[in-house]
This record gives sequence, structure tokens and C-alpha cells, in this order.
Amino acid sequence: MNRIINFAIIGCGRIAHRHAEHIQNNGKLVAVCDVLPQKADELAAKHNAKAYYDVTTLLANEKDIDVVAICSPNGLHAAHSILALQAGFHVLCEKPMAISVHDCGEMIKAAEKANRRLFIVKQNRFNPPVEAVKKLIDDGKLGQIYSVQLSCFWNRDENYYKNSWKGTKALDGGTLYTQFSHFVDLLYWMIGDVRKVAAFGKNSAHQGMIEFEDNGVVALEFYNGALGTINYTVNSYKKNMEGSLTIFGENGTVKIGGQYLNELEYQCIKDYEIKDLPKGNPANNYGQYQGSMSNHDKVYENIVDVLTKQGVIATNGFEGLKTVEIIDKIYQAIFS
Repeated sequence: MNRIINFAIIGCGRIAHRHAEHIQNNGKLVAVCDVLPQKADELAAKHNAKAYYDVTTLLANEKDIDVVAICSPNGLHAAHSILALQAGFHVLCEKPMAISVHDCGEMIKAAEKANRRLFIVKQNRFNPPVEAVKKLIDDGKLGQIYSVQLSCFWNRDENYYKNSWKGTKALDGGTLYTQFSHFVDLLYWMIGDVRKVAAFGKNSAHQGMIEFEDNGVVALEFYNGALGTINYTVNSYKKNMEGSLTIFGENGTVKIGGQYLNELEYQCIKDYEIKDLPKGNPANNYGQYQGSMSNHDKVYENIVDVLTKQGVIATNGFEGLKTVEIIDKIYQAIFS
């Protein structure tokens, strides 16, 4: 029988509740931490865990923890991950891994030095159409990839940013980090690393609400010769419209669409057809708005598999770093 994996959560906001549910399905939630006592107390009471209000106190007192899940604001991911790794725990870090390339490198170094695992949440990789198209590419069925188009058309209104760390440069980092880093990760995972970027960005509808762009257009050149575009916005009127990825290859064209890359919208492939895709999980529902697909169950299943059965890590620190590198290149092009 597999041993029970013990978890702690740092940061008790909305996404932490999703983590807690899946932790209880795959292990045991021992402790939670938030600087706002009410949030920590609420999550702890719900899952019979111990509440802490200071990260260092939790890490010093809870020695039976195996994995610390980092669900704090983006700008704190690196500091909290490094503290947990230095304390001797494995870490699962929510997206984005960090909001600077340097911080990602420091997280990877801390994991290596402590000989601990660093898992990064990239749950859109588990969407059934995404998995199917990734296999298609890996098997060479599309041949050479010529170009790719990524469209991210979401709505994030004033209520989303009100009284929140979201929208701040220091803790949020930017629209590509908070809203669309999952989508950028899929570009790297499916197409490859980016060599060159040209980009424009603008704050069109969130003046006085956020400290960065709310929409942008990006042109990419990949190291393998493929070209790409990203068109993204959080100004879709009233609700999320689309999250789609279209790939043009030598032997086929495929579009993964829907609002959250959850539907196979188009395929025309030489001597091949993707069939019988399983139904995916619903989107993360946060009341007034929705986020990416809710595949955290697969994330936690992978953690347990890696720690108890020598499974292969689904998304490691290096891959998390590559996503941040690409976003960094885009923001350098926009803001330089």
C-alpha cells in the first residue's frame, strides 16, 4: 500500500480551495498559511488542518510535510518556494512559476541544492484535445510545423482587480503572467522555444485599475523555423470569448478552441483523424468569472505517482522557466 503524502498550502485564496480538495483526494492536508488569519482559519477548518499566519513558522513546526503547495500571489512564488525547498520539502508552485527569469533560476538551484522536486502547475496540458494534438506532433503526423496562432480573448473587469494584489506590477506581473501563462506554456511544449519576438501592448480599458497592459499583439519566430502570433486581451465584452491554438503543419491543420482550449474545433490531417476524445473537466469557476480548465486532479495524481512510484514529472522547473523566459521576451519587446 502506498504511503500517504502530507501536504501544506501557502496562500489561502480561491485557487487554494481547489488545491485543498484535490489534496484530500490524493493525500492529507496537514497545514495551511495566509497572512490574513481569516482566510487561513477558513481553509483549515474546512479540511481539518492547522492554520498558520507566518510561512517560516509553518515550515519550522511541520516536519511531517512532504509537499508544500505555493498558492500565494505571483510575485511571492519564488520566495515562498525557495523557503520551502530550503526547509527540506518538495514544492508544487502555481502558475506562473515566478515573474522574473532570475527568480525561476534561483528556484531551480534551490531545488537542486536541497535534492527536492519542484513541480509547476500547468494543468492545460491535460486537456484531452491538447494531449491528442501534442501526441500528433510528437508522432510526426503533422510533419514540419509552419506556423501557429494563439488567441486569448477573456474578460477581466473592474471587480476582478478591486481590492486585490491582481493588477499590480510587483505581485501580479502582467496579463500574460496571470491570465495566459498556461497558453504560452503550450506554445513552448508543443511548438518549441522562441528565438525572436516583436510585440505591442496597451492598457485600453483598465486605466487606474492595473499597472500594465490589458491587451497585446505578438509576433514570434521559433528556433525550429516556425512563425507564430499571439493576440490577447482581457477586454472581451462582459464574458470570456475564446482561448484557441491553431497549428499549420506540412501534413495538416488543427485548431484547439472553446473558451479554454477545451474543444477540438477543426482538423484536416493527411491520412489521420483524431476521434473519440474523452470529455474534459470544467473550467475553474470563481463566481463572477472563469479561468483555465480545472485539471488539478491530474496535477496531484502526477505528484503522488512521482513521489511513490518513480513516475515522470509532468511539468518541471525548467519548463516553468521557459514559459517565463518567453513572456519576459514579449514584455521586453512591448515595454523597452
